[in-house]
Amino acid sequence: MLKLATIFDIPTIQHLAHKIWNEHYVPFIGQEQVDYMLDKFYSTASLSEQINEGQNFYLIENEGVAIGFLSISQKEKGDYFLHKFYIDGRGKGLGEKTFTTLLRLLENPKTIRLTVNKHNFKSINFYFKMGFKIEKTAVFDIGNGFVMDDFVMYIKNEVFEC
Repeated sequence: MLKLATIFDIPTIQHLAHKIWNEHYVPFIGQEQVDYMLDKFYSTASLSEQINEGQNFYLIENEGVAIGFLSISQKEKGDYFLHKFYIDGRGKGLGEKTFTTLLRLLENPKTIRLTVNKHNFKSINFYFKMGFKIEKTAVFDIGNGFVMDDFVMYIKNEVFEC
């Protein structure tokens, strides 16, 4: 289900990001910001840099077909940050299976943090279901007059029962 991605998988990640972001995020942040963020964070140069800086990208596969991707990095021993977690085709239990599989891959996870748009109710509810809690709110200036208005969420190891 999870396959470690390489530089050669960047076109697949880009294709999935464009499809998922255009279907899911336009109602929250608008087409202009979606286009800006896709260009900024999903260009070949940007994805290569993210991989080179230590983000581990995984393709999420279902029956051999890439249906999503995630990226995670370890900030300190046992403390992880989930940068990306996107699946095309919600409501099929794939998110839960993927998250459980991810936990098995991580080395002695103590804490996982992530950011999620405050208006992304489906994703927020998914993270609550997985055991995450809201730590704080944060607004990140991403340039060109755009911001990410997010919740910072976390989960601690006492809920990592795989």
